[in-house]
Amino acid sequence: MSVDAQTRRPDGNPSQPRGLGFEVKFALLSVLLTLPALSLAIWLLSEQAWPLGVRTAAIAAVLLVSAYLWRQLRHAVVRPLLTLVNLIDSLRAGDYSLRSTSARRGDALGEVLWEVNALSNTLREDRLRVQETGALLSKVLGSVDIAIFAFDDQRKLMLINPAGERLVALSSAQALGKSAADLGLEACCDTDTPATLKRTFPSGGGSFEIRKATFREGGRPHELLAISDLSRALREEERQAWQRLIRVLAHELNNSLAPIRSMAATLTTVIAREPLPSDWREDVQCALGVIGERAESLTRFMASYTRLARLPPPNKRRFALAPLIKRVARLEQRCSIVLGELPEVEIFADADQLEQALINLSKNAAEAALETAGGVRMRLSCNADNALIEIEDDGPGLAKTENLFVPFFTTKPGGSGVGLVLALQIAENHGGSLTLANRATARGCLVRVSLPV
Repeated sequence: MSVDAQTRRPDGNPSQPRGLGFEVKFALLSVLLTLPALSLAIWLLSEQAWPLGVRTAAIAAVLLVSAYLWRQLRHAVVRPLLTLVNLIDSLRAGDYSLRSTSARRGDALGEVLWEVNALSNTLREDRLRVQETGALLSKVLGSVDIAIFAFDDQRKLMLINPAGERLVALSSAQALGKSAADLGLEACCDTDTPATLKRTFPSGGGSFEIRKATFREGGRPHELLAISDLSRALREEERQAWQRLIRVLAHELNNSLAPIRSMAATLTTVIAREPLPSDWREDVQCALGVIGERAESLTRFMASYTRLARLPPPNKRRFALAPLIKRVARLEQRCSIVLGELPEVEIFADADQLEQALINLSKNAAEAALETAGGVRMRLSCNADNALIEIEDDGPGLAKTENLFVPFFTTKPGGSGVGLVLALQIAENHGGSLTLANRATARGCLVRVSLPV
């Protein structure tokens, strides 16, 4: 089925129509349509024995009525089409405010105008939505502290946000149109991402995270480059870590140095007496014992610090997880650990380090359960990606969770504050995770160790 339509050249202008135009066709067809009736009327008038003036007036009246009807017919057809042309031209120009007042349902041409009005409303809403989305995107790009760059297929910069301007020390007007090489970003564009690089930009140097993405515009590939400055965040994390560590170190050192200082003062007072009291030896021995005990505590503390700081990388091999869990459960003698389901699961990990982590966790669970005369349960589950070890106790639960993984922080008398931190480090070195939380339905704590299969 063929459809007659006006075609356009590639430049957007209409091409010359072939044959007669619509209006010429319509005029010819209207004349041809009225020509038989008009000829018959003229013939009938010429055959009657009427005066010449009457016949002439009648023929002129027929011609005038025919011309008037033809003009009205042309107006009724061509005017709506011209209205439709104006509407479509305004849509093409991006003006969606024009509407046709002749649009109505139940009429063929009115239906066309109705649909054009509906299309205009839809395009107007879509443009408004795009404008709002663009405004939101502009606000987001201006608010984030991540440098965003968009390059075309020639690696010419076509978009930059304020963070990107600060990174390259150029305004958007100066940067747009420059190549990635001119901006010093070519190495970032060629890097496999995500990646962390040590780089120096006009705004300064440091550690930066590089991420890339691709998109298409106008049928051509484009690149999106995101550069995050990690130096400030790393410095803040490092500062907070040092603050936490210094607080714990100061607490531990004060706990040991305060009694040493007190005993030293006591010894100075005792030996300064003349004559020496009869029980001076007992006082000296007691003071020296306290000093020795606190020195031994400091020695253990430093040994724990060294152990945490020198954890070697895991020596991985494939082994069955269930026998290791059974062995860890048998090592705890103070409280019986009830084993739940233990499916046959093999993982690729360092068995010695993982065993040490589970020993620390089961020891903590047993000590918590002893406080309430409760029990400890250990179970294993798995899916296609991860193995999950759960240790559940009936102890008093966790009072505070914000300092659980702070090195050397402990609420237990004689505790080193290293066990949980060491277990977390071992789990994360294996690409896994460690979480502790109070049980939702009963008193106690639930420990979850997730390891990749």
